Amino acid sequence: MNKENAGKKKNFFYLLFVKMFGSGKKKLSILDEEQVQSPLRSTIKQFRDNKLSMTGLIVFLLIFAFVFIGPYFFVQDLAFSETSQINVSPGLDLMKVPDELQGNVKYISVGAVFSVGVSNDGKVYVWGKPKISKTIDASSVPADMGKVVKVAAGYDHVLALDENGKVWAWGSNRLQQANVPSEVDRLNNIKDIAAGYQCSYVLTEDGYVYFFGNESVNDFKAKNDYQGQIDKIAVSSDASVGLTYDGKVVYLGKQTNAYTFIPEGMGKVVDIAATASTFAAVNEEGKVFVWGNITSYGEGNVPETESKIISLQGGRYHYTALTEKGDVLAWGANGYKQATVPGKVHNANIKAVYSGFYQNYAVTDEGKVLTWGLKGYLLGSDDLGRDILNRLINGGKMSMTIGAISVIISTVIGIIVGCISGFFGGKVDIVLQRIVEVISGLPFLPFAMILSALIGNNMTSNQKIFLIMIILGLLQWPSLSRLIRAQVLAEREKEFVTAARSIGVKRMKIVFRHIFPNVISVVIVTATLDFATCMLTEATLSYLGFGVPAPQPTWGNMLYGSNNSTVIQNYWWRWVFASIVLSVCVICINLIGDGLRDAIDPKSRER
Repeated sequence: MNKENAGKKKNFFYLLFVKMFGSGKKKLSILDEEQVQSPLRSTIKQFRDNKLSMTGLIVFLLIFAFVFIGPYFFVQDLAFSETSQINVSPGLDLMKVPDELQGNVKYISVGAVFSVGVSNDGKVYVWGKPKISKTIDASSVPADMGKVVKVAAGYDHVLALDENGKVWAWGSNRLQQANVPSEVDRLNNIKDIAAGYQCSYVLTEDGYVYFFGNESVNDFKAKNDYQGQIDKIAVSSDASVGLTYDGKVVYLGKQTNAYTFIPEGMGKVVDIAATASTFAAVNEEGKVFVWGNITSYGEGNVPETESKIISLQGGRYHYTALTEKGDVLAWGANGYKQATVPGKVHNANIKAVYSGFYQNYAVTDEGKVLTWGLKGYLLGSDDLGRDILNRLINGGKMSMTIGAISVIISTVIGIIVGCISGFFGGKVDIVLQRIVEVISGLPFLPFAMILSALIGNNMTSNQKIFLIMIILGLLQWPSLSRLIRAQVLAEREKEFVTAARSIGVKRMKIVFRHIFPNVISVVIVTATLDFATCMLTEATLSYLGFGVPAPQPTWGNMLYGSNNSTVIQNYWWRWVFASIVLSVCVICINLIGDGLRDAIDPKSRER
């Protein structure tokens, strides 16, 4: 008897365990499983078993997350442009210092998209993106230079000074900036060189400055009052200043502009530097003065420091400074973190800093080179110097948003027209179908282009974006309405509709509450496929110049900006990445739509 009670108790606990945790659930066969599953679960299972569609869904979700979460990290500035960074090829190698220079650096100079360094044994190294064009390459260092003591990188050319005082030049020579004049070539007392935008400067030991290159955009007066007194020069994008032997800063041009208003009371200046539009000087007390066309980037916001500043370096829109204790300071533009000195630099003993454009190099007392600033562009830059990756992310968000809203508009209209036309029939059906035929007969692309051109000329960028959404939505619904109409025509003759009518349910309620849920599978599949179609149509309109206007990016107008043979042949990254991501996204959406169709409609799998 006790054994029987124990057995019952054991069975009771076993059944309770099974009831709570289901571990005793009998494994069903495929047929049994299908019988107990709801239609939704069956659809999900069928879709999940479709490997191609699941792959498409995963890739699409990754792209979706990429373009909708990415803008929080890749902030877009629609007004941004930078002429020095135009059409930079993909790569993060702008500050990839050659191993031969580590521990062996004598001097570094920074160009627009490349850097030049000279080692202690006089060898010259070039890294970054020195290939300016098919015929111009800043890495084509002259073979017979001998031992070099200093280099100077300009916008697209390089100067070098050898131990014999001879100046060498290579790179772009379109405006004679790399063509050393005979009078300079004959000099044997050159002590310094500088390269700017399409121009070159040479400074002799007796204080004379020589200029060659583009005089139209660089203000320089050859016979200025300070020739024979100059100890150092600093060059901006369009002018130059000199530091005299007695510590006075003087302007070397002939025009009156913001550069000529040199601050008074600076005392004896020990160093000078320049950005693209400003000049800076530090006096013997370590105080820094900045003047010129100071931009909103903050070149004039010199940080406070307890240690005395002894030297200055200028980038494109930022300055770096070295103190007597070996600390490094930076201020000004910080879009590429070029004004954020990393901890590795703060923790090292720095003996020299070299800055230019958007790169910084700090050399430790052991000769190790530490870098910070712009490493490059993972996917390259475009014709305005904008990051392709940034525009691809923000453009994808806009393309998907336009596609989604257009599909919502067309789906709502298609559902209403299709349901009413199919259920009511008669004159209502005739009128609605004639409207459908008229809209279907419109040549979609030409009509959208004409409508966009006529209405959109007087609109702002945001208004035109909304217009594109509305145009796509209003012209895309006829095919969906016809599909729904056909489904409703079949459903309205069924018994549940007759029963609803017999108990007095209103006709509109029958249509949208009882019939429509039975045809929603068609809506889901069609809307999914229409999403891809709307994205392609927006891309087509933008590619033809009638879509979303620049500078707001979409994948379509990114391709439109690459619509010429020069870009296609020379700057492949401007169209390849946009076309790839658009194609992959559309293909994935179509795979998802096909998978949904097969999962929702079992008969389609038999065909």
